[in-house]
Amino acid sequence: MDDVDRLRRLAFNLAAADTNPPADDWLGTSLDPKTLALVRLGAVAALGGGAVASYGALTDEALAAGASVADVVDVLFGVLSIVGTARVVAAAPELALALGHDMNDTWHSERTQL
Repeated sequence: MDDVDRLRRLAFNLAAADTNPPADDWLGTSLDPKTLALVRLGAVAALGGGAVASYGALTDEALAAGASVADVVDVLFGVLSIVGTARVVAAAPELALALGHDMNDTWHSERTQL
């Protein structure tokens, strides 16, 4: 099955109806695991309202696939011009928590030093 056929199936929402995919598994992707994890992370940021658990699972997946912390953070910068500042600002503290950083603690300690 070629890419046009796969797009046609998506356009007709056959992904939801295909409970028994064929042997060629048209729902699969040719993206490497690292790229796929980063794309999924960007999608969660674009949708907004992602829970810390979602960011955590996807961040862990990306890091396990070979992404660096910088790659993970760069996802937000990569989608900024597409999804807008509000979505990225909302996603930043969630992603920071997924990476083990509490932005509230950082903010308070920086304000104390001023």
